[in-house]
Amino acid sequence: MTDSPPTPPVPRPPLTQAFRHRNYRLFFFGQMLSQMGSWMQIIGQSWLVYRLTGSPLALGLIGFLAQSPVFFLAVFGGTVADRVDRRRLIIFTQAAFLLQAAALATLSFTGVVEVWHVALLALFYGLMNAIDIPTRQSFTAEMVGREDLQSAIALNSIMFNSARIVGPAVAGVTIAAIGESWCFAINAVSYVAVLISLLMMRLTRFVKPAERPRALSDLLEGFRYVIGNREIRTALLALAVSSFAGGPYLTLMPVFANEVLKVDAGGYGLLMTTVGAGALCGALAMSRLNSEILRRAPSVAAIGFGLCMTAFSFSRDYALAVTLILPTAFCLMLQGSSTNIIVQLNVEDRMRGRVMAYYTMSFLGMMPFGALAAGATAHAIGVPLTLTCGGLLCAIGGVVALWLRYRRSV
Repeated sequence: MTDSPPTPPVPRPPLTQAFRHRNYRLFFFGQMLSQMGSWMQIIGQSWLVYRLTGSPLALGLIGFLAQSPVFFLAVFGGTVADRVDRRRLIIFTQAAFLLQAAALATLSFTGVVEVWHVALLALFYGLMNAIDIPTRQSFTAEMVGREDLQSAIALNSIMFNSARIVGPAVAGVTIAAIGESWCFAINAVSYVAVLISLLMMRLTRFVKPAERPRALSDLLEGFRYVIGNREIRTALLALAVSSFAGGPYLTLMPVFANEVLKVDAGGYGLLMTTVGAGALCGALAMSRLNSEILRRAPSVAAIGFGLCMTAFSFSRDYALAVTLILPTAFCLMLQGSSTNIIVQLNVEDRMRGRVMAYYTMSFLGMMPFGALAAGATAHAIGVPLTLTCGGLLCAIGGVVALWLRYRRSV
């Protein structure tokens, strides 16, 4: 088992450096529209399920079906991404998302939609996401090269969090005015922008390797690569701990707002807006990190996230809670984005899809399982103490990761 060389020095690029690449400009603006549409569908789907069932359990089940395939199948998606033309694979997954949204819109408009329809379509969405996310992550380097990865990843985070703020707001107005069916229809149309942007790109022609080992051999090679690379392994383990123990704080936020802070839906909305603002600030900060700070950012951000969430769990004053949730979201986004950069700068191009699949599993794949565990724990010991325990675990994970890095460097 060999350690990789240290992360190569990375100059601190301007935030918009990645926009000098035509392909990335097309990707960014197409994805921006699509992400807004996706958030509209998420909000509309939750509203639809709750309207049909009145059951929080049904909401949790639909969310689990949509998210859990990423943990189980992302590594297979990453293996496929290393074997085929990534742009064509993304075109396939985006077209599948379009059909999924159109099917949901049709069922909803015609009034025949039932919960099992939504469940099946949510599962289909999760399966496609397990292929799409690692492929898109690895495709970023193909569009901008290593020299502009930091800028591109920061811009991707800004895009996602801007959509997370705008999409739900538009969805709320749309649902109130004309119904949730239009959220699904708008999302379906938004994928057209992505498909057009992908088709307009100018990329070097994909050359299929003359010989390629079996898919299972590729999969095992990716696992050995991650385990054998201390730089990547340490960053991903710390991220997995934060995603499992701390990521579900958003799941518990409605209960915390209502039962602990004693605020109504408006107060909860401001909390969630602050979360989006904090995450957006974390994404903006990514473009300002030089190479030396970047190496330590995942561990330090994990410690900051854990401590801020622990402090938030003790807040009983609403203004204090809003103040503390801002750095909490900032640190989680900073950890996720800096880990993405660390991994992408250390991985070989031929392994990029498989390794980014493990990043996807660590960041997004752990969250639905953490949400289930947090829900069960909160039922037993209460939401504030659950958040306290989760925050302390995240901080401990960051300390251990920082110690492993320091130990390696001495």
